[in-house]
Amino acid sequence: MTNKTNSTFYIGVTNDIIRRVFEHKNNLIDGFTKKYSVHKLVYVEQYDLLTDAIAREKQLKNWHRDWKINLIIKENPNFNDLYEEFV
Repeated sequence: MTNKTNSTFYIGVTNDIIRRVFEHKNNLIDGFTKKYSVHKLVYVEQYDLLTDAIAREKQLKNWHRDWKINLIIKENPNFNDLYEEFV
């Protein structure tokens, strides 16, 4: 997820993407995404196993910022909000 200017990024794992993005968009949970207005879903990966999703989350969190941006650009070059695709 990112903010309006695509300058701050958040990586997380959830078992319910619709609920979780709704929570972010509506500032329902205190924390990083609320503090930095990270409300736009710009990249998603889906996994069958939670352990695989957590491993990927940890990997991405250790990536350099440019690597994360390039990953998003490959799938979503305009940084469109993908939330509506899930609703």
